[in-house]
Amino acid sequence: MERRRAPAAPADEGHPARPFLKWAGGKSQLLADIALYYPFDRGCTRYVEPFAGAGAVLFDILNRYRLESVYVGDCNAELVNAYLCLRDEAEEVIDRLKRLQQAFWPLDREARKAMYLERRALFNSLKDADTKTRELARTRRAALLIFLNKACFNGLYRENARGHFNVPAGSARYPAICDADNLRAVARCLQGVDIVCAGYERCLEVVDNKTFVYLDPPYRPLSASASFTAYTAASFDDTRQKELAELVARLDKRGARFLLSNSDPRNIDPQDDFFDRLYAAYIIRRVEARRSINSRGSARGPVRELLVSNFAPGGLEEDHAR
Repeated sequence: MERRRAPAAPADEGHPARPFLKWAGGKSQLLADIALYYPFDRGCTRYVEPFAGAGAVLFDILNRYRLESVYVGDCNAELVNAYLCLRDEAEEVIDRLKRLQQAFWPLDREARKAMYLERRALFNSLKDADTKTRELARTRRAALLIFLNKACFNGLYRENARGHFNVPAGSARYPAICDADNLRAVARCLQGVDIVCAGYERCLEVVDNKTFVYLDPPYRPLSASASFTAYTAASFDDTRQKELAELVARLDKRGARFLLSNSDPRNIDPQDDFFDRLYAAYIIRRVEARRSINSRGSARGPVRELLVSNFAPGGLEEDHAR
């Protein structure tokens, strides 16, 4: 694992880093619950997050702590590219986003939609391009991802079966396409962080008994009709959830501390104990969250989510016996 260099300002007084994307399942609203588990005053000097997403937990930790090493991964190549470009070439990404915002804001509704669709088509064509073309266009791809995320409907990231981003245009009057202060704070925090495009299994290469691992996989749908898990063309079904549980057992055996989040199927069916059985060996807490991404406003009310760990939060109880 690459050693993490201390950031220029671990909790920058003016601009602590925040997620630069809106992402389904983002954890900003659960940070108070999740932060109870941070074990960096209990012997952990490393942090590993194999499902990057918007990085709410990642940036909260980077704002607060100087750690020996930090590893973040995701299987979404465009998301990982954006992280890498902000770490290594932030000013070029910011410049591209400034120009996109300046072009987009003055347009009327129809012209905005046309510009959005044109940029979406360009983004998808670059996703399909050969490796050399994709590499040469890396900062352009990063800026397009952020632009589309800010200008699309409800901040969704979704791919169709061909792997193409297919979310329609949104209606925000002045979307914050270029938040330069936050992007620079993100860049400062990411210095020295090991960022990889890989499946979650890869994290086993860097985990030891001084590591805190946070796992936030694509959530299990709450019902058959609420099956939005298409952050990528590949699905994350119950078989994949069970495979992830096997990896969690390996993390626990190594002596790492882990925290995993997922949806609580009992929101819909009180008899659905899928995760209670899958993680029966560990500590399961149910916490309340509010859905921030849903096509129906009536479906954005409070729901329970699960936090699964092999140690107790904040020392409130005895650690799970490994």
